[in-house]
Amino acid sequence: MHTEGFATDEYTAVRETFERLVRDGRETGAGLSVWRGGQEVVRLGGGWADAGRTRPWSPGTLVQPYSVSKPFAALTALVAVRDGALELDEPIARHWEAYGSHGKDGTTLRQVLTHRAGQPRFPEAAARLHPLDHAGLRRALERAAPEYPPGTRTGEHALTYGHLIDGVLRASAGTTLGELFNATVRPALGIDAWFGVPEAELGRVADLEHAAPGWAGALPSASWLRVPAGPLDPAVTNTPAWRRSVFGGVGLHASASAVGAFFAGLTDPDGPVAGLLGPALHREYLAAQTTGHDEVFDTELTWTLGLLRDAGKIAKGGIGGSAAWWSLRHGHAVAYLTRRLEDHGRVAGIAAALGDDLTVRADG
Repeated sequence: MHTEGFATDEYTAVRETFERLVRDGRETGAGLSVWRGGQEVVRLGGGWADAGRTRPWSPGTLVQPYSVSKPFAALTALVAVRDGALELDEPIARHWEAYGSHGKDGTTLRQVLTHRAGQPRFPEAAARLHPLDHAGLRRALERAAPEYPPGTRTGEHALTYGHLIDGVLRASAGTTLGELFNATVRPALGIDAWFGVPEAELGRVADLEHAAPGWAGALPSASWLRVPAGPLDPAVTNTPAWRRSVFGGVGLHASASAVGAFFAGLTDPDGPVAGLLGPALHREYLAAQTTGHDEVFDTELTWTLGLLRDAGKIAKGGIGGSAAWWSLRHGHAVAYLTRRLEDHGRVAGIAAALGDDLTVRADG
């Protein structure tokens, strides 16, 4: 067993829960960060950053947390709204003309950010595309009809989310999701998180691994994640090419402390997120936008512009077991980022040790 880090006295149960996960082999590499009162009160790392167990997990280890990426992609889109490049409720086809075909001419950025754009998965026409053919994947979305009229139903846009945002940013703001995040959002937040890991930082990235053979194919959401092949395959995601690319819906690479710090300042009207967006857009970002049945995860969810919300928390999870949230009841932020792709049982145990309820499905 390898664990390191600290937890203040009141978080002894959290430390013990985390150490037990590593000791029992349920966790082979993860970071845990808890923030309260503007301070990091728990910073734990355990296991290894690589399959060969030559790199112990460290506070600076970066890992891909899958859909924990989505709030960061949405925030980047809202920076373009702040700057006047586009509006939340105008048709995105006013900027991205090629997108406005096959009944998508009225689709808005708000519908994209709340998973109501009608494109919860890439069309079959994209099945032969390489997952790093981002231009080809955007064209596939342009040419496809929505699965339902935009704005009428909800289904988490698990893999398409970032490509939709990237497409409208290219057309409206003359920049990309990765460029805008890394040049503007990341410095404003002051966190160790990247869309497209720089060459000099690649040595800090953890290797992903499946907890069991066939894990990806057995997922309830497998049919929504099948096209293009590759985003759930460690043979793809553990390559430098993938890590340096921007697959915006799932491809952020970050440390647990960075994601914890982000959620710690998420609701603060004087915090970095509010400072980046301004008061009005900050309220929009966090406000409940739509509540209803999510067809991908077959449960009722309340979406903000990029996050999930219920009476107790504002949260987002990633398929494979990563999750982060701000507890509205307890006033703490939590980020658990793992490289071992399984279910959310591990982070649910961490949440229970903190007195939090992690029953909201947030695993896209």
